[in-house]
Amino acid sequence: MNRRFILFLLLSSILLTSCSSDDDDLVGNWIKRSDFGGVARSDASLFVIGGKVYVFGGYTGKKRLKDIWEYDITGDSWTQKADLPGTERSSAVGFAISDKGYIGTGYDGENYLKDFWEFNPTSNLWTQKADFAGSARYGAVAFTLNNIGYVGTGYDDNYLMDFYKYNPSSDSWTAGTSIKGSKRAFATTFIYDSKAYVVCGINNGSYVTDFWMFDPSTETWSEKAQIADKTDESFDDDYNIKRMNAVALNINDKIYLSTGESGSLRSDTWEYNPITDRWYEKTAFEGTSRSGAVGFSYNNRGYILTGRSSTYYFDDMFEFMPEEEYDEYD
Repeated sequence: MNRRFILFLLLSSILLTSCSSDDDDLVGNWIKRSDFGGVARSDASLFVIGGKVYVFGGYTGKKRLKDIWEYDITGDSWTQKADLPGTERSSAVGFAISDKGYIGTGYDGENYLKDFWEFNPTSNLWTQKADFAGSARYGAVAFTLNNIGYVGTGYDDNYLMDFYKYNPSSDSWTAGTSIKGSKRAFATTFIYDSKAYVVCGINNGSYVTDFWMFDPSTETWSEKAQIADKTDESFDDDYNIKRMNAVALNINDKIYLSTGESGSLRSDTWEYNPITDRWYEKTAFEGTSRSGAVGFSYNNRGYILTGRSSTYYFDDMFEFMPEEEYDEYD
């Protein structure tokens, strides 16, 4: 056998091995779904009630909005509902308790806001509720645990770390337990096993790396592994997760964090395993890289929609299939 042929076989083997390894790395597939029914926007708010998703407000690049759109997941259709009677806004919080949705805080282009509203999808009516108990702010996070709403962090000319609890039965707010570690705005939150997690965000121009879990039974925060290379161990050597304005999806007991910005726009996607407290990179978001998107999970399906890239605003929507192989043609 001549040397040229042996060299050819070796190069072929290396090339095949490399291609196979690249293919194995492409785990997860994004599929484009029906476009959002309203105008393109970023920094909207969102809550989910049953099989319906509600997307509220946001910013078009020219004006702030107070419309709300209902998405029927089963029917794959959008319907506009009654506008908020209050001020148009972006970067507000949204959450659901039982069969009602709640919207509050935000920014109207001149003022930070603290008014708080309840939306009844059945009657298609808004009702103003007790003002948020903290300072007027935008870029906060919100979540629901045990039929109590929690709102905290954000920006009011100062980066914040406080939290407040909302009880819908008494329409009242009480002070909650502040998050530990860094103050932050434009963080990301998700729920797993009846506990809330807060990750990412920005504080005084720096993207924060500390990551916290809240247990409502003890009203305490516990620190999880940081989202950057902060240890002498190997598990975090390749972590490049820190950012602001990201979206988190809960699919099949794993969390998927994608989009956002950290000096530049992001499309990389990371899978978080709450049991092992470890992150693994997945197939990048297949739409245009963006920040200020919203996302939702329902019946182990996860979606990302809207957002912005520089001066361009989006009205598209993508579903993530974390266990499917990447397909650039779907």
